[in-house]
Amino acid sequence: MTEGLPLPRRYYAILAISFGTALVVIDGAIPTVALPTIARDLGVDNSAAVLVVTVYQLVLVMTLLPFSALGDRLGHRRLYQLGQIVFTIATLLCFFARSLPFLLVVRAAQSLGAAAALSVSSAMVRAIYPPRQLGRGLGINSIVVSSSAALAPTLGGFVLAFGRWPWVFAAAVPFAILSLLLGRHLPEPQPHTGEFDLLGAVLCAATFGLIISGLESAVHGSSPVVSAAIVATGILIAFIFVRRELGEPRPIMPVDLLARPVFALSTLGALTAFVASMTVILSMPFRLEHGFGFAPSEVGAMIAPWPLTTLFVAPAAGALSDRVPAGLLGGIGMALACAALLALAWLPTHPAYLDVAWRMSLCGAGFGLFLSPNARVIIGSAPRERAASAGGLISTTRMTGQTLGATLVAALLALGLGGGSAPPLAAAVLAFVAGLCSIARLNPSLRRTEVGEVRGNQPAAHVR
Repeated sequence: MTEGLPLPRRYYAILAISFGTALVVIDGAIPTVALPTIARDLGVDNSAAVLVVTVYQLVLVMTLLPFSALGDRLGHRRLYQLGQIVFTIATLLCFFARSLPFLLVVRAAQSLGAAAALSVSSAMVRAIYPPRQLGRGLGINSIVVSSSAALAPTLGGFVLAFGRWPWVFAAAVPFAILSLLLGRHLPEPQPHTGEFDLLGAVLCAATFGLIISGLESAVHGSSPVVSAAIVATGILIAFIFVRRELGEPRPIMPVDLLARPVFALSTLGALTAFVASMTVILSMPFRLEHGFGFAPSEVGAMIAPWPLTTLFVAPAAGALSDRVPAGLLGGIGMALACAALLALAWLPTHPAYLDVAWRMSLCGAGFGLFLSPNARVIIGSAPRERAASAGGLISTTRMTGQTLGATLVAALLALGLGGGSAPPLAAAVLAFVAGLCSIARLNPSLRRTEVGEVRGNQPAAHVR
């Protein structure tokens, strides 16, 4: 597989992986527009409706890294397609949801299927393309992610204009079917024969699950003591997990790489940036619909400029980071994002479409200018043989940040602050922290230390 797949099989495999990627992105983003409608139809509070998004992301965070290790043993293509089948079946069950608990169980099943597919998608992208075209392949995958994120809110608003909210979840099913039909063209590397680290997988899932669910229960539960106990248990398990992973030859989570200053700053910056972006995107439908009286279809159109702008900015920023330090690009991007978020916090009393659209577009430009070069630094600062682990950490960081963002929105809604200027103001603070992390990487002493460490391990790219 070192030279990639032969033509024309490579083209069919690209289509299969693109449809599968679109499936995961759309299903994660499209329910955002429908949350006010779901809350009204199921008779629950707005803060409780946010669990529809939080549960999906929480299961992804808990299972991405364990599924990635399992895919190495079972086979990438087999796990990828099994995940899509599980997702499709779970989506059909959404039509039978008459209560929030049942819908949350279905969303968890959807997320399990999505996690199985997403966990091995990066590995299959590397197998599809020859090494000299890998950058192009990652660029195509970035475009698919951005365009799917741009499509999701508009598609969700369109579906709600003509049908009930369960159809919002079904909107991604055609992508699953197309990917399954083309799946026989996907690569199938020989699975390794090593034992699956079941204990490590359990500790990984428990770490993320307990900490995030404990924070979530603090928002929705009635006992702060119980919530604090859950979080404390998660932190204890995290300590055990990290100590154990440091001694593993094939760690599920690359915790040892976080000792590298540039790697750690890039990961922290990515986490805060994803929390910030999710906080705004998830809270805006409530603000626009309840605060300003816009229809769901209009809300989707107002949110779309953010991912649509990112669609063009992120690939260009990634290419530009080959010549311009990513720390500088990220600092500029977060400065733009902070300005846009502050402008969102102080919208006019009666905003028109353009009043919201240009602010969302500027947010998309700022985050796009930060995230793509930042991801390149994370991959480039890892040794060549650890690039796959670094890629898995990027996905986990993204989902953790988005999950924490959803939890923050639920907390603000429960306090009666989620429909006003509080979410964009909180996001501006987080974006400022991400910008500081990015600029800190320009410190010459940090860069010299990092380059020296990485060169000793033969990296795939220079650290910038």
